[in-house]
Amino acid sequence: MASSTNANSATLPTTHTASGTSSYHKPPPADLSYQKRRHRQRRICYGCLLATLILLAVLILVLFLTVLRIRDPTTRLVSTRLAGVAPRLNFPALSLQLNVTLLLSLSVHNPNAASFAFPGGGHADLTYRGAHVGDARIDPGSVPSRGDGDITMALTLQADRFVSGGGMARLVADVEAGSLPLEASTRIPGKVNVFGIFKRKAVAYSDCSFVFGVAELAVRSQECRDHTKL
Repeated sequence: MASSTNANSATLPTTHTASGTSSYHKPPPADLSYQKRRHRQRRICYGCLLATLILLAVLILVLFLTVLRIRDPTTRLVSTRLAGVAPRLNFPALSLQLNVTLLLSLSVHNPNAASFAFPGGGHADLTYRGAHVGDARIDPGSVPSRGDGDITMALTLQADRFVSGGGMARLVADVEAGSLPLEASTRIPGKVNVFGIFKRKAVAYSDCSFVFGVAELAVRSQECRDHTKL
């Protein structure tokens, strides 16, 4: 009886030790499967995120190369109207100056997807055969995206400066011919607005050569070169 008891007591610890060793070194298969599944899901999530970022970058690049690429506007002089003539007598030299003010209306076509606003207006310089003969103030306004806008300017001509352009003889010859060759350089600072989201400062430039008819006080022909600088 005693020997049987001793045998049982000897067997029990051995069985307990084996059970403890098995649970420590061999994790359940369910835990390994869960970790592998989590790792696979994590890789799929990272891959989808990377693909989305690449697709977004390509989309932005395509937009900037096509839709958002800035194209130069085109300018056309529509009408000219005499606003006033202001003679001025200077002392003590007793020289007479004559200022002529013209109201010009221009049509601007904007081919871009961005609208252009110039709340501060702009400025234009007028030259006759290389001599500065007048200035123009451009009223504030805006040009819609892929549309047309009207720009008005008050152009003041200083008649006495025409003589310095080509001399009195050349000026008289141009007046007798009924036309004056003039050049206008325009600068309009403003902001471009793309879809109401992207806003950038921009400056619109226009260099125009035109022939001004003396009798009708109107532009007979014109040629303009326009460009925009961001």
